[in-house]
Amino acid sequence: MTLNWHDPDRVEQLTAALGTRILLLDGAMGTMIQAAGLTEADYRGERFADHPDDLKGNNDLLALTRPELIGDIHRQFLEVGCDLIETNTFNANRISQADYALEEESEEINRVAAELARSACAEYQQADPARPRFVVGVLGPTNRTASISPDVSNPGYRAVTFDDLVQAYREATRGLLDGGADLLMIETIFDTLNAKAAVFAVHDEFEARGQRWPLMISGTITDASGRTLSGQTPEAFYHSVCHAQPLSVGFNCALGADQLKPHVRALSRIAQSLVSAHPNAGLPNEFGEYDESPEAMATVIRGFAEEGLINIIGGCCGTTPEHLAAIGQAVSGLSPRPLKTELAA
Repeated sequence: MTLNWHDPDRVEQLTAALGTRILLLDGAMGTMIQAAGLTEADYRGERFADHPDDLKGNNDLLALTRPELIGDIHRQFLEVGCDLIETNTFNANRISQADYALEEESEEINRVAAELARSACAEYQQADPARPRFVVGVLGPTNRTASISPDVSNPGYRAVTFDDLVQAYREATRGLLDGGADLLMIETIFDTLNAKAAVFAVHDEFEARGQRWPLMISGTITDASGRTLSGQTPEAFYHSVCHAQPLSVGFNCALGADQLKPHVRALSRIAQSLVSAHPNAGLPNEFGEYDESPEAMATVIRGFAEEGLINIIGGCCGTTPEHLAAIGQAVSGLSPRPLKTELAA
């Protein structure tokens, strides 16, 4: 079934922007939240004051309990020129929220998080109508893998089923779209079977609504082997997800820009879609922190643009508005990767 775009004018604005420059995705929501030094009480708020489980660390819940903080983080990234603002929903699916006994809040968290990002983007676009800003509804990988057993003594065991994943992703997708996401991004994919469940769920929701939204897909190369956790090379990963007709395919997380570059290059050679990247601020130190400076990271990423590898660039773990400001300056004026095909009608 052929579906029309949900908002053709917004898609036209997005396509026009992508055709003229490299778009800037935002940075690390988790890093910004960690810097805020929140307490258990901050995560609970009034609504969850009596919740039986500990909630500190449930960053997605802050859309409900500290919305002003999440909105402020979005605005900090918009202030430095980010075009694409990700919703604070990396773990806002019922599988991940089960760790906090908050499965039933999943759809609401996604909807409110999208509304917060939508409000911030609308504010900046109103101030500068010539530069539209877009809300990217984030669908994270969940904390379970459909391809690999977590029990070394029982390799056939799976902690989650494909149907479980579809249910969780469909629910999250409903919330994101109801909250006003302009496009969706299935990101930090370490297991392509999980991603396939997400694609299935997203397309099911599109068909139920009789409309579709642009879709970004971003995998994760987990180590120096150049493969995802489920064993795929960049080329194999692309061919596993291109049937979804994504707006872009790319890589994020796990590696710094320098380590990620050869894998983005391999993807760029073959992708018929646009190519995205949002690497970490280097590799973590012995304390799990990221030390790469904005200037150093921007220098490496300028090389991505000079080689014509990317259409969308942003930051993952450890990246702040300062990193994104430097990256934006580094790629300014450089041409985006040439489009190999038109966006499917």
